[in-house]
Amino acid sequence: MKTFGILKMACTIFVVCAATAIAAPAQTFTTLHIFDGTDGEYPAAGLVQGTDGNFYGTTGYGGATTCTYGCGTIFKITPAGTLTTLHSFDYTDGEYPLGVGLVQATDGNFYGTTYSGAAYGYGTVFKITPASALTTLHSFDSTDGADPEAGLVQGTDGSFYGTTYFGGAYNYGTIFKITPAGTLTTLHSFDYTDGEYPLGVGLVQATDGNFYGTTYSGAAYGYGTVFKITPASALTTLHSFDSTDGADPEAGLVQGTDGSFYGTTYFGGAYNYGTIFKITPAGTLTTLHSFDYTDGEYPLGGGLVQATDGNFYGTTSEGANGYGTVFKITPTGTLTTLHSFHVTDGAYPEALVQATDGNFYGTTSFGGTAGNCTPGGCGTVFKITPGGTLTTLHNFANTTTEGAVPGAGLVQATDGNFYGTTADGGAYADGTVFSLSVGLSPPFPRVTLSTTSLGFGNQVIDTTSAAKTVTVANTGSVTLDISSTTASANFAISAKTCGATLAVGKNCKVSVTFTPTVLGKVKGTLTLTDNAPNSPQALPLSGTGVEPATLAPASATYAAQAVGTTSPAKTFTLANNQTVVLTSIAISTTGDFAVSTTTCTTSLAAKSKCTISVTFTPTETGTRTGELNVSDSASNSPQTMALTGTGVVPATLTPASFIYPKQTVGTTSAAKTFTLTNNQNVALTSIAISTYAPYAVSATTCTTSLAAKGKCTISVTFTPQGTASYEAGLFVNDSASNSPQTSSLLGTGK
Repeated sequence: MKTFGILKMACTIFVVCAATAIAAPAQTFTTLHIFDGTDGEYPAAGLVQGTDGNFYGTTGYGGATTCTYGCGTIFKITPAGTLTTLHSFDYTDGEYPLGVGLVQATDGNFYGTTYSGAAYGYGTVFKITPASALTTLHSFDSTDGADPEAGLVQGTDGSFYGTTYFGGAYNYGTIFKITPAGTLTTLHSFDYTDGEYPLGVGLVQATDGNFYGTTYSGAAYGYGTVFKITPASALTTLHSFDSTDGADPEAGLVQGTDGSFYGTTYFGGAYNYGTIFKITPAGTLTTLHSFDYTDGEYPLGGGLVQATDGNFYGTTSEGANGYGTVFKITPTGTLTTLHSFHVTDGAYPEALVQATDGNFYGTTSFGGTAGNCTPGGCGTVFKITPGGTLTTLHNFANTTTEGAVPGAGLVQATDGNFYGTTADGGAYADGTVFSLSVGLSPPFPRVTLSTTSLGFGNQVIDTTSAAKTVTVANTGSVTLDISSTTASANFAISAKTCGATLAVGKNCKVSVTFTPTVLGKVKGTLTLTDNAPNSPQALPLSGTGVEPATLAPASATYAAQAVGTTSPAKTFTLANNQTVVLTSIAISTTGDFAVSTTTCTTSLAAKSKCTISVTFTPTETGTRTGELNVSDSASNSPQTMALTGTGVVPATLTPASFIYPKQTVGTTSAAKTFTLTNNQNVALTSIAISTYAPYAVSATTCTTSLAAKGKCTISVTFTPQGTASYEAGLFVNDSASNSPQTSSLLGTGK
């Protein structure tokens, strides 16, 4: 085992268990998989259950790679324990996926980060499909961030938002946005005055659409900040901690039902043992509680969770008996220490999860009554009621068939059971995946949408599209309670059959329309908020606001064209985006441009298109400009298009002149190559090349003819017979109207 933020094992394993399942009244513990290094090591980032019912996770080390300890893996495991290694990192595509784990996006794929590796050694953002196809979306190069550690969150716009611990313009960390296609935007580089090292568990997108997070240190007093950043990159430092009100916020934020954010600081407060705070979106911070050791210290863990009773629950890593606590705190700041660990029932508790029975379940990294770890045992799984009654459900034994150090917390799955990982233990000391059944049935509603997105295409601005409909199905086992259905941006709900509840196995429909108020692409989200585990469900919406009539492309540039000759035609498209006929169509051009053919008549049917072909016949050399104009009955008439072309002579010889370096008398220089270009649309014929001594054509690719728009080369050497300067020319006679083409030659003998 490699030590990475956890305590080293104190002893060697001697005990071997005969079975992987340990039965107790109404509960069953099962070791689902034991990592052996080749399929991963140190699964410390936790699990996420995919929509297919399987679990997905990462290991920080191991895998089938050439890295010293292995560069880490991504794996899938079924509830029954069949593990598939989806990908082994090999440094070129990243190494050490040590963050807070994977996130499954609305497209069904999983997204995550690696802490280092890839092109520049500073980590990556990646996408992986459930079928194991990995794409490296971005390799950080330090200037745009380094060492992404805090994980990703998918915004309502479909993009992913995250932070890097280092890097950026000042090397104090960054906030970034990345699209599912891999376009990364650095939204902000911290410069210490506004914070440094955004450690935490990442960003949270609030109900106002903005993102909130913390920096571990920096700013006015050096003890970290709480910040807000808009999707458009405007950052506001909401609060700078000064130690008296907290220091080093590390566990992230949670938005309460009252709209404020709640979080913890690892140090600081009245006794320097950490705090719990509340902060409004406007930045008013209230220190709800300062830990004084007797009621806990250092609230590290996984942060706070707001329970169904409206209160917040969390853990401290130490204090009280010295091994951590579980606490409850009201939104107004009344704290209750629910339990103080004393090694035999656990030590150093991690994150909590409220299960469907209303109780809280969690793990301790160490302690308990089994195993040979220090301090105490090798960790526990526990249950604690909102009233504070704690039950130790399992003691990790750290044997060949069981793990140790369950530091990543638990996830309650759709089957009602709990699943988790241990960072150590098992036959190879590389960690395990386990499940724990405590007899909870899966009373979950589950929302299934009939589509993954709604696209409205082009829509004339300030007009309303036809409605598109999505079907909402309750595929769970209990009634779905729907609290809200909303559409953002230029989208609106035009009709719905969904009420406040949806029975098991039933479905309802939501119809959405698009009324663009601006030109260009518009993105929005249809959001359903309900009591399903995957609430809220966010359905991406998209459309494009367009003018009533459009001429595309918006501009055109023609290739160089010989003066007096006509180019091939370029074709342009007139589109009627309206639901009525476009009438009174008249087409005209200016400059050296002319309409050669068109499928347009004086009218164009609703939602139809026609084409216009335009040629270029330059009357002079140089840049020539003009315009294609279409006037019609649309409110944005006329539609215009800028046209540009360049008039050139029929044939050119380049360069126009050349001076040879001084050449020893009687010797021959290196050849200089000249290029003959036929700018016409017809072949150049009757080509004859000549020059005068002491110059000579040494080689040429030219023949007596040159294809339209073609090129050939002529190589000329210089052989001086004396020390004088020699002026001459290279001459090409041909069928072009500007024949002959010439280049002047100058050389000196020495």
